[in-house]
Amino acid sequence: VQLQASGGGLVQAGGSLRLSCQASGPISSINPMGWFRQAPGKQRELVATIASGVANYGDSVQGRFTISRDDATNTVVLQMNSLKPEDTAVYYCSVAYRTNSYWGQGTLVTVSS
Repeated sequence: VQLQASGGGLVQAGGSLRLSCQASGPISSINPMGWFRQAPGKQRELVATIASGVANYGDSVQGRFTISRDDATNTVVLQMNSLKPEDTAVYYCSVAYRTNSYWGQGTLVTVSS
């Protein structure tokens, strides 16, 4: 299983960004796939995951971020709106397959105030 992420960058507070991640390998819609993030000095936290059409969001992004998935291409997209400076972090794409979690390279999101 391999993950290729894209997107991220610098945006002003209140703006929007979109992250995309494609998984290769024996992945299907039942495998939870999504995004986690880690800010400097903090633990990695859940942003959003989706499996079998059901999305799960971290409390801090609920109502602002939306995750979607194209099962035909094993691609998840995270649409991030109303971004805040506290959303600044390295965002990691992840997919769970069997007993393992696989991670993509991180992509930096910076929100300026």
